[in-house]
Amino acid sequence: MLEEEYQPRRKPPVIVKPVIEQALPFEYEIRQAVEADLPMVREIYNHYVLNSTVTFDEVPMTLAQLRRKFRAVEANKHPFIVAASPRGQILGYAYVYPWKEKAAYRFTVENSIYLGPAATGKGLGKALLGELIDRSKAAGIKEIIAVIADKGADASIQMHRNFGFKDGGHMGKVGFKFGRWLGTVLMQKSLK
Repeated sequence: MLEEEYQPRRKPPVIVKPVIEQALPFEYEIRQAVEADLPMVREIYNHYVLNSTVTFDEVPMTLAQLRRKFRAVEANKHPFIVAASPRGQILGYAYVYPWKEKAAYRFTVENSIYLGPAATGKGLGKALLGELIDRSKAAGIKEIIAVIADKGADASIQMHRNFGFKDGGHMGKVGFKFGRWLGTVLMQKSLK
């Protein structure tokens, strides 16, 4: 045998454990939407049109359609808000729209809240709804109606309950999407 064979073995190198990066904080600013936000808002909405039953729309919204809706919300002096990341990406949005066209309903609105898929489960929906309620009250709105799909929207229903929305009713089989019948849950919050 060779002399080096009698030398004590080298210690194996210490295995370097991978550094676990700290998750970046989920940061955003809630602000009034501007027209330049609409392409990203449309992208979020159309994701739900094509992939879920939380909206009963079946055809993706065009930018022209969204601009008309946005201008109508602005004309009514109602809130249309977005949550923007520090880099300007729209993570989610919320707005209120007249509940019905008849004049007597002018103090009652329906709310809409949508989050980008990567922004769900992080408390952003709660932040948007809270801000939407505050801004709606400041705009003189007295009642907010939430119309929520009765399938696949349990988190939305619970979030609205947590903000004091009361059950207003259930309408079964009023929509048909993806080959199945869907209903809606109606909820209402008074801002008086």
